[in-house]
Amino acid sequence: MPSVAEILRSHVTLELEGIDRMYLNVYVPSLQYAGGVATFLRQHRGYLFASSVLLEPISRAFVAKMAAFAVAHQIPVISFPKGQRKDELAKAALAQFPGTEGVLFVGKAQEKTPVMRTEKRWNQRTGRPYPWLVRSTAMVNHWYWYCVDADFGPFFLKFSTYFPYTAKLCLNGHEYLKRQLTQRGIPFTSLDNGLLTCAEPTVAQAICDGLSAAKIDRFLRKWLRRLPHPFPARDRAAGYRYAVSILQAEFSLTQVLDRPHTGRLFFEEVIRENLDGGRPDQVQLLFTRRITRQTPGRFRTRVITEGVVPSLHIDYKRTRIKQYHKEGRALRTETTINDTRDFRIGRRLTATNLATLRRIGFYANRRLLQVQRLSHDCALGDDTFTQLQQPRVVHGQRTAALRFADPRVHALLSALVLFRLLPQGFSNQQLRTHLAPLRHRPLDPLSPGQMTYDLRRLRLHGFIERIPRSHRYRVTDFGLRAALFFTRAYTRLLRPGLATIVPQAPTTNITLRRSFDHLERAMDQWCAAAGLAA
Repeated sequence: MPSVAEILRSHVTLELEGIDRMYLNVYVPSLQYAGGVATFLRQHRGYLFASSVLLEPISRAFVAKMAAFAVAHQIPVISFPKGQRKDELAKAALAQFPGTEGVLFVGKAQEKTPVMRTEKRWNQRTGRPYPWLVRSTAMVNHWYWYCVDADFGPFFLKFSTYFPYTAKLCLNGHEYLKRQLTQRGIPFTSLDNGLLTCAEPTVAQAICDGLSAAKIDRFLRKWLRRLPHPFPARDRAAGYRYAVSILQAEFSLTQVLDRPHTGRLFFEEVIRENLDGGRPDQVQLLFTRRITRQTPGRFRTRVITEGVVPSLHIDYKRTRIKQYHKEGRALRTETTINDTRDFRIGRRLTATNLATLRRIGFYANRRLLQVQRLSHDCALGDDTFTQLQQPRVVHGQRTAALRFADPRVHALLSALVLFRLLPQGFSNQQLRTHLAPLRHRPLDPLSPGQMTYDLRRLRLHGFIERIPRSHRYRVTDFGLRAALFFTRAYTRLLRPGLATIVPQAPTTNITLRRSFDHLERAMDQWCAAAGLAA
């Protein structure tokens, strides 16, 4: 079985990084609170009082306008039954749609949404009742406009039929990519909402990078002009225009593998080795966010299996990293951000906010893969292992061996892993400070001479290298891999394995111990049977 690093280095035929699904909130900012609605009714529309009763005729007119639009353009209007997968209906309608742009169908469903209600209150001086607007929730009909765009492909725009007529826009960055490649005449093969092959991968990546907040905003405004609008021109001219915020954004990294079988085995190994990825110490490495006791959310790693395809899920607040084997052909790693406030970023769809979210999402994907490489790819060859167990001569300098079973060597290598990510390297004193507790010794007995001897051994064996014109050292790539192999093999395999199978160990109900006992009994029986036969 090849290692994670080897597969990602030698068996990936196409790698693509871009926005996957985006779920956007379309709303009028000044109508999201009671005071703004009162201003709309009294100052803009000219009513004497503000009440939800005045909103009902506006809602009826909007619904009538949408129904008339559907009849005029011969657009099917259906009611979604409970439990119906809307995406399946959209795919079937798209397959029969003859054009490149237009409305596929309209679906209606009842959903809970924020609304404005009128509450009766009494004047303390006069005792007379008066209406008062309050924000509440209600089950309201929603109209799903399933459409296809020449530039963005299939999408839907969902309108609430009750004031203030908030909408939701759902688009897919990979569908945008496919449309752009088709317009440029670049051949490609689809992989669900992704690509399996592409004649010009560099162009495809540039298209993904070019999906900006400005393009998404222009795309939305285009369809708001084409579809029935709840606010007439005079309302929009007065400033009651839709704004856009980010409800959910998926940032994906797709790595197509050359062989499906290798991909499945590789992914099973990745899951097995990274069940601790959801722990707080691991999560803060993936998102570069400090985890404290006040950080909300459950820190966990979940493995969810759909059929025979497992997927790995790691949570941070309302953000999730998901990794799975896509269509049996590609490794898909995607970070889904459900609340931009998790990273102290505004929700409005702006160039700055989207660029910052991109950087966080893509970094988390890459960082997860890097952690998986380090945890899985720690195999050394026989020749290298043998060289480390014997003294050697490098450029005329003789150095002692780094023996696998030597406690001093294990303490050295365990301390060495800590210094890998330091850009300025480490010094003799820093290594000495970390090495003393690992050897269960006070700091004083470890003299600078002993540390110089150990540093020389590590340097001549290739574990570290000296930074020019300084007395500091940095850990080499080989040094990190060898240190991980030595420490993990001893801590996770050799020490617990020996404690389980040796006869002096207490009898426990452990699978490994039972297997060794069964093997020993079988050998004794075979020897006894052979002796009787003789």
